[in-house]
Amino acid sequence: MGKLLHLKNRITCVVLAFCFMVCAFGCGQKDAPDPNGFKLFYVNNSETGIVAVDYEIVSPLSNTDAVIGELIGQLSTMPERLQYEAPLTGGVNLLGYSLNDKILTLNFDIKYADIGRTVEILDRAAIVRTFTQLNEVEYVSFQVEGTPLADHYGNVIGNMSADTFIFNVGNEINTYEKVELKLYFANETGDKLIPVYRSVVYNSNVSMERLAVEQIIAGPKTDICFPTISKDTKINSVNVKDGVCFVDFDTSFLNEPYDVKAEVALYSLVNSIVEITEVNKVVLSVNGNASFTFMDFTISGPYERNLDIME
Repeated sequence: MGKLLHLKNRITCVVLAFCFMVCAFGCGQKDAPDPNGFKLFYVNNSETGIVAVDYEIVSPLSNTDAVIGELIGQLSTMPERLQYEAPLTGGVNLLGYSLNDKILTLNFDIKYADIGRTVEILDRAAIVRTFTQLNEVEYVSFQVEGTPLADHYGNVIGNMSADTFIFNVGNEINTYEKVELKLYFANETGDKLIPVYRSVVYNSNVSMERLAVEQIIAGPKTDICFPTISKDTKINSVNVKDGVCFVDFDTSFLNEPYDVKAEVALYSLVNSIVEITEVNKVVLSVNGNASFTFMDFTISGPYERNLDIME
């Protein structure tokens, strides 16, 4: 497992200088990482899951470039007792990286394509979960020889956030599964839905119905379609009974910041849940109230899949 053993010699010639910026955005802002509470993410030896290990950042947090270089070095080094697999080890080389508008782009050589599918997903999850703890990194993007990374269907994976990989943080090894999701987001005019395919590695304790809702709230992560639900929306509960999925939100669901029709936002959730689960109807509620007004539309389920709203 010798991926990037010579990486440290390359770092000084591939990095850019960046300014460390701390801005107040309210409750949605990530706090600057606590150097004593940071975690490095590794792949377990059986290559079935991810483990988080406590780590103290040595570099000054005001020097983003140094912190990123330090983390790359750590993820490129196998633990002394070989109890985990470092995600940046093996026969693949990191050619360079850049950070722009809170998007950290990692560019690998062509050998990246030789990594096994399951290991590649887990490696990628460990890398993304590590770097998105930094206030300066909201998304991580992968490239191979300068070309955006695509999944085995040929779909560009795009920018990945911590929410892309559902994970219960802790030092224990978790059980993970990989799933291909078909999600529905708005078209440019906000009056129709467009399907988006997304690969997600998630903790098996998370239900598929909840996973679908979380991914819709997270947004499309692509420029071919647009979000439908406020990212501030909080899920109170997701339950399934007799083929009906009941999703209860807090009142932030009622705040619609995007230029989409109410029906588009509604069926973005309904169609996505029905598409990837065994339920056939969806009931939405806000703080337990299953009949409420969303924009100019009265929501009172249950709702079935609507194919007429597709573009």
